[in-house]
Amino acid sequence: MGFLQKLGLGLKKTSNKIGGGISDIFTKKKVDEQTLEELEELLITSDMGVKASGKIIAKFAGKRLNKEADEKEIKEALAEDIGSLLQVLEKEFVIDKTVKPYVILMVGVNGAGKTTTIGKLSAKLKAQGKQVSLIAADTFRAAAVEQLKEWGDRSGLRVFYGPDGCDSAGLCYDGLNAAIKAGDDVVFIDTAGRLQNKSGLMDELKKMVRVIKKVLPEAPHQTLLTLDATTGQNAVSQVKVFKEMVDVNGLVITKLDGSAKGGILAAIAEESPTPVYFVGVGEQIDDLDVFNAQDYAKSLIGL
Repeated sequence: MGFLQKLGLGLKKTSNKIGGGISDIFTKKKVDEQTLEELEELLITSDMGVKASGKIIAKFAGKRLNKEADEKEIKEALAEDIGSLLQVLEKEFVIDKTVKPYVILMVGVNGAGKTTTIGKLSAKLKAQGKQVSLIAADTFRAAAVEQLKEWGDRSGLRVFYGPDGCDSAGLCYDGLNAAIKAGDDVVFIDTAGRLQNKSGLMDELKKMVRVIKKVLPEAPHQTLLTLDATTGQNAVSQVKVFKEMVDVNGLVITKLDGSAKGGILAAIAEESPTPVYFVGVGEQIDDLDVFNAQDYAKSLIGL
């Protein structure tokens, strides 16, 4: 099964909701003020957010108002409008080959799928011939360290870790020096994500970044934020919160297959535009792939 098919299946809950809703609204009806209002409500309840939904509907209405409603045409027009809104999120994830090791700092709340994402991305990079190592800097959760070690074992990657509760910044310092010594091409750093105590997490992340820069002044070269799609609108506030703490370069959206909230990307595009490098639709290594705005929009509508 290709990723496009997986994306379609992964977004099934969302597309059933939006696609089914469109069918209900436009059965034997014209595109008028009432149907547009119902359509806007449908988009808002699919977690696209008020601003993005309003923008999509305004654009859609400009082309379709007072015309006979052909369901397929409506879905195609809507997918096109959503796709153009999502275009701002589409950006290629590039690793600079001239930089060695290339350091990728992974951030996100606990349970968002950070460690799994590291496992999947590092496996992809290893398959491309890169020498990759992992630093288990979420030192407060023994389960996180064990999970990262499992991914390392599965893909044959070196995992640098310390005793439970050790200083995460100090661990990064030692881990990066070990990576330099080993000649690694890419290093992933897993981090804790306890947002309940935002100031503590902020201090910890900032300290880690300071220590990373002592070893490699230009690092981290990428900071990726992992977002769990099932959290819906909360994901938008997470983007804003983490951007206050660190310089977030891009997003990885996980667990789309378990959610009817796939519209959340439209809300992010409108309220806190940040490149979405990858989307995840399952647990397997190849269930994470590059984000494409038009493909995503079509899958969202069920085309």
